[in-house]
Amino acid sequence: MSLRTQLWLIFLVPLAIVAGVVAFGLTVPVPYLGRDYVLRLLLPDGGEPVDLPRVYGPQDKSRPLLVIDPGHGGRDPGASGVGFKEKGLVLDLAKALRDKLVADGGIRVALTRDDDRFLVLGERFEIARRLDADLFLSIHGDSAGDGNEASGASIYTLSEKASSNAAARFAARENSADAINGVVLDTKNADVNAILVELSQRRVLEDSAEFARLIVREGNGKLVFHPQPRRSASLAVLKAPDVPSILFESGYITNPDDAARLASPAGQQEFADVMARAVRIYFARQTGN
Repeated sequence: MSLRTQLWLIFLVPLAIVAGVVAFGLTVPVPYLGRDYVLRLLLPDGGEPVDLPRVYGPQDKSRPLLVIDPGHGGRDPGASGVGFKEKGLVLDLAKALRDKLVADGGIRVALTRDDDRFLVLGERFEIARRLDADLFLSIHGDSAGDGNEASGASIYTLSEKASSNAAARFAARENSADAINGVVLDTKNADVNAILVELSQRRVLEDSAEFARLIVREGNGKLVFHPQPRRSASLAVLKAPDVPSILFESGYITNPDDAARLASPAGQQEFADVMARAVRIYFARQTGN
């Protein structure tokens, strides 16, 4: 046997063994660890949409719909510090706000996740679009690394530059056959479609900024805000062109006071009360009531 043949066997034999294990789901004993492992690759079908969540509240579709997005989840814990994980705290905040709105009545509410599951960023705002939501609120917790001095909530809206780039991508993806904010993209001109989407998103950005202002106003003296609470950035979760969207950083997980407040029933109820008032005022202004 030639040296070249021996070298090929050294590389190919282990690959063949691993391929056989994966193909047949065989168990590989690992005596040194005292466990057995099954090597399998389970991938979802390409293009399969995520299941839509339950809509709480009145089933009258003329009532406004808020989609609440608890950030992170599943294998993505988000920020962590002083014994807390972001994915759990923000889910508790989201549920508190949902329960408050449902109890007060008149507004429909859905959560992108109501358990510890992982969703990619695109799935989150796509859920809001597929549900024809009127408002999208993504809840997160901030982190200051190893430091614990930073504190307070902040509110992000999509930046103007990011809005223009997102508009172009959505116009291309919708393939000239969708409606954005009631404007039907029925032209075959991609440039015209991009302009229509961008004009629509300008209004969405204005509505998003209005909701952010209401949160700061209603939360004054009740919630703890960062010294610079209003910010804008190119955040993927905010790039739906037809749903007003904000990302609410509820506080710093790395700050003991912030984390304790967000984890307490009283802190969660205060958050829910403030956000529910802001949501109701926002929808009342949108409908002229």
